[in-house]
Amino acid sequence: MNKQEQVIMDFRDLFNKMAWLNKNKMEDSLKGHKPSEVHCIECIGRNADSNVTKLAESLYMTRGAISKITKKLMEKGLIESYQKPDNKKEVYFRLTEQGKVIYKIHEELHNEFKERDKAVFEQVTEEQFDMMLSFMEKYSRHLDAEIKKQGIDMN
Repeated sequence: MNKQEQVIMDFRDLFNKMAWLNKNKMEDSLKGHKPSEVHCIECIGRNADSNVTKLAESLYMTRGAISKITKKLMEKGLIESYQKPDNKKEVYFRLTEQGKVIYKIHEELHNEFKERDKAVFEQVTEEQFDMMLSFMEKYSRHLDAEIKKQGIDMN
């Protein structure tokens, strides 16, 4: 296996370990909410004036999938839709008080995981962080170009 293959496999392995390690705590703390719903709540909570298109782009899902999720979240009373007075065509979403509770629980879990892993990151130099971030940015741009080249419509 060459270094390129090793990097990709290690990225995948690292991501899977994080997901597996965090899974039970997430599921216990966020019972009754699917991961896609929680990620949608997180996205709405972090970004003002979230709409179906922005959510689809951020979460790498289709607009149809986002429409289903937002409908379910509205039924659960976690988000509400609104329109701007100057734009009656576009529908936006914001968190309700109940939605803010879920958002806060999710954020606290991430802070807990960050604290758990802090010892590793404290050993990383600024130069190492810069190199890793630079690589991820380049790779992400490459993948974006490939998605565009293949004509994959994320909507």
